[in-house]
Amino acid sequence: MNNEILREALFYEGTEVEIRTVHDDNRQQIEDIRYFIEKGVDLLIVAPNQAAPITPIVEEAFDQQIPVIVVDRKILSEKYTASVSADNYEIGRAVGNYIVSHLKGKGNVVELTGLTGSTPAIDRHQGFMSVISEYPGIRLLAMEDGEWLKQVAEEQTSRLLDRFPAIDLVFAQNDRMAAGAYLAAKERGREKEITFIGIDALAEEGYGVDQILQGTLDATFIYPTGGDRVMQIAMNILQGKAYEKENMLYTAVVDQTNARVMKLQTNHIRELDGKIELLNTQINRYLDRFANQQFFLYAISLILVLLVTLFLLVWKAYQVKIRMNQELSNRNEEITTQKEQLEEQRDQLILLSKELEEATHAKLVFFTNISHDFRTPLTLISDPVDQLLEDKNLSSQQEKLLKLIRKNVNVLLRLVNQILDFRKYENGKLTLQVSRVNMQELLTEWTNAFSSAAYKKHIKFTFEVVPGYDYTVDIDIHKIERVCFNLLSNAFKFTPGNGKIHVQLSGYEEGDENYIRVTVTDTGMGISPEEINKIFERFYMTEHQMAGSGIGLALTKAFVDLHRGTISVESEEGKGSTFTILLPVRQPDYEAAELYPSELNGIRQSLQTEVEQETATFSPEDDLTDLLTEENLSQHSVLVIDDNPDIRNYMKEILQKEFHVIEAVNGREGIKKAMKYIPDLIVCDIMMPVMDGIACCKQLKSELPTSHIPVILLTACSLDEQRIQGFETGADSYISKPFNSNVLEARIRNLIRNRKSLKQVFGDTHSIQAASVSTIDKTFVEKFKLLVEEHLENSELSVEELGEKMGMSRVQLYRKIKSLTNYSPNELIRIARLRKASSLLASTEKTIAEITYEVGFTSPSYFTKCYKEHFGKALLSFLKGRDKRSLRQQSCPEDFFEG
Repeated sequence: MNNEILREALFYEGTEVEIRTVHDDNRQQIEDIRYFIEKGVDLLIVAPNQAAPITPIVEEAFDQQIPVIVVDRKILSEKYTASVSADNYEIGRAVGNYIVSHLKGKGNVVELTGLTGSTPAIDRHQGFMSVISEYPGIRLLAMEDGEWLKQVAEEQTSRLLDRFPAIDLVFAQNDRMAAGAYLAAKERGREKEITFIGIDALAEEGYGVDQILQGTLDATFIYPTGGDRVMQIAMNILQGKAYEKENMLYTAVVDQTNARVMKLQTNHIRELDGKIELLNTQINRYLDRFANQQFFLYAISLILVLLVTLFLLVWKAYQVKIRMNQELSNRNEEITTQKEQLEEQRDQLILLSKELEEATHAKLVFFTNISHDFRTPLTLISDPVDQLLEDKNLSSQQEKLLKLIRKNVNVLLRLVNQILDFRKYENGKLTLQVSRVNMQELLTEWTNAFSSAAYKKHIKFTFEVVPGYDYTVDIDIHKIERVCFNLLSNAFKFTPGNGKIHVQLSGYEEGDENYIRVTVTDTGMGISPEEINKIFERFYMTEHQMAGSGIGLALTKAFVDLHRGTISVESEEGKGSTFTILLPVRQPDYEAAELYPSELNGIRQSLQTEVEQETATFSPEDDLTDLLTEENLSQHSVLVIDDNPDIRNYMKEILQKEFHVIEAVNGREGIKKAMKYIPDLIVCDIMMPVMDGIACCKQLKSELPTSHIPVILLTACSLDEQRIQGFETGADSYISKPFNSNVLEARIRNLIRNRKSLKQVFGDTHSIQAASVSTIDKTFVEKFKLLVEEHLENSELSVEELGEKMGMSRVQLYRKIKSLTNYSPNELIRIARLRKASSLLASTEKTIAEITYEVGFTSPSYFTKCYKEHFGKALLSFLKGRDKRSLRQQSCPEDFFEG
């Protein structure tokens, strides 16, 4: 059947046939059908191995719009496009009629059926039984499942021969099983007494027709394959032509009378098939040769076109070459001239580079020498300050100032020592003083020194020691203490409140050498990818640092390198950083000396002092001194924005006698507090982390609640460019560090006084446009005036309601209006109502009661009282016309509400 399908497909151009055989395996047939479904075949031909297992997968193919032809056997469903098969029921009847005739209506018969569940086996048996059941003389001794296989049929027949001594005929539902039954009978010498009948009648060598000619079988019935018919129906379906859904093939008996003729016909047909295949092969060969010749012709044509095109391009390139040679000749002359100039410039650069190197070296030497010189005056300052602090007669203010001096002297000494150590390292003169110590004990003490800082900043600070390692190491304790101090102080400096800092000590092995590993992890602002490779360079500062020497991490790396260790950093901007130090356990180039307890105690006390000084910048985030209440709203307030706590504390000591002082540690926090409290003046440092003073001033001057507030910028830099930038952002004044406290106080008083003088501007609509007042403030005043005039009749109009409409809180609106006009919002509302009432009294005949409620007063008596207090005349006198002078002579912002 497969050969017939393939042969018939040759008559349909462009048709491809793929055949898969499963050898009676249901599972494999299901997989093969699914393979064809996923491949998206145009049509599927299926010969079901068994009906029940194969039905679902055939239905699935049919449901996916794939035409299905069921061949040879049926499925338990009508979901197929067409079927082509012999009528197995009629074949069974034909076999039954032949047996009745052969046995003359009397005999013992055994039936070997096909695979259980196979529709051909079921139909053949039913057709067979429909005939022999009418002849009582024919007995069906047994019916056994031969599974369509020769060997199985042989085994079944052997058992039947043992059970039944008299068997006249064996009916096998295919020729293979009939041949197996014959072999079983021959083994027992009973093959002559039994007739063997099969079904299929295949003419190929060794199959049914050959078995009849050899005497193995007595008869077989043709089971037509119909492969050509299957292919014709498939093509009709694909081409949209008419076809029958059910297509039956018919049978005939083959025995000794016609077997030889059928064999000859089959051989002749096979020869013709071979010739057809040979002709098809030759035709394909001729077509391939024609295609190759056609391709060769096209290739030659394309090559000729390319050659012509190439010739044209070469000719054009030759013309271009001539022109370019001329241009190159001119350029060569120019290049030669430029080369001479570049060589001259190179010589000058080499000379300048050498001079720059010498100048840099001289500057570094000078820097080192002057750093040495700093130590003497710092020492002469430090010791006298310590002696003065021992005086018991000092006032608290004097003691506080002396402690401030001592703290900053120590900071300067530490910076000088760092610079000198780093210069020693660069010159190769820095050595280690190695001691053998327990690193776990040291880190425990060093981390404990920062516990107070963690408490102040609300930071979760943890120290973890990984067990299972010996943490006895050879280190220069002074230098490693500096390393840990720098890393921890940086972690606390750049980690915000409620953050986390974690220190871990663990062991590490690499090859034959043991190391200790110290990691410091924080949840701070992190380091950008552009900066992470530069942070260990000398004098480098990140964009968030803004202050400091830029030498701390460079010196840290230098100390770690001296120990033959490594330091690395991993960071994600906005999420934090992790610094990792690896130190070898032993220093073979140094002899570990004994560390005396007194020396260790000195180091411990020195570290504790430095930590306290370094972390004095940390304070709880909720500063109660910032709170403003109704009681102190009338007092002038000054907001001090500076990241240095000593500067903030010093200025607070100076100003708190006269002003209410609010503090902020950086520009971002300063903007929040300025928006919240609306101070009368702001003093802001320029060099700060998070947000610098220039950006802070710019934003303050662009926000409505804070645009009117005078800003003084503090700077340690005297560059005119920076001053110009500050004034362009709206700064009102500059003060350079170090500053004189008297100058600062005088500048603050002067700016607040000037601001007061501008307040009258807002009471005069004729001069407001000419005054040096920002556009934001002018717009604000106009908006407030319109809101008050629109809601005059509302007796319950409040500052809170006006603030909500203006987009501000009650306190913000109060301080903004008070600062601009010198009047509170309630006073301005009352004045507006009185002016409106006065106008109505003079221009209408309305009664006092009508006017009282129209302008928003709650009662006529209260209105009369307010009128007299404001204008200085009784309302009755006004009504009698005794005093009708212009109300503009009164000392109040009358024109503020003049429309």
